[in-house]
Amino acid sequence: MDPILRAAAAYAFLVLLLRLAGRRTLGELTPFDFVVLLMVGDLMSETLVRDDASFVAGTVLCATLVGLDIVLAVVKTRSRRVERWLEGEPVVLVRDGQPLHHVMRLARVGEEDVLAAARTHQGLEHMEEIRLAVLECTGTISVIPRRPR
Repeated sequence: MDPILRAAAAYAFLVLLLRLAGRRTLGELTPFDFVVLLMVGDLMSETLVRDDASFVAGTVLCATLVGLDIVLAVVKTRSRRVERWLEGEPVVLVRDGQPLHHVMRLARVGEEDVLAAARTHQGLEHMEEIRLAVLECTGTISVIPRRPR
């Protein structure tokens, strides 16, 4: 197969595959989604430079990986225990302006990380302005400001 046709076919296949996988795969990536996308990228790069048989094998492997990711997502929606085990749970880093240093150490998050999230998302400059800062399962830090008195 001509390399240009192979690239066009791979592009069309991936667009269709990711469309079938649903919006969740393209929204906030879980660690599993991220791994799948990395592996799909690697597999497809190999299929683009090899022979026609590797193209078929690569597309089948990509479809299998995305299919497994979809199955895992369905299992997680049906079982809270599996979801907690695979995704983890949100962790409170700051409560009422007080950093929880032991929790932050375990999560490998510094005060500057929390303050950066507070500035970016809420326009807050000081730890005392934060009612709650939570390290979400996605790795983002959510900040809830204290109410003005």
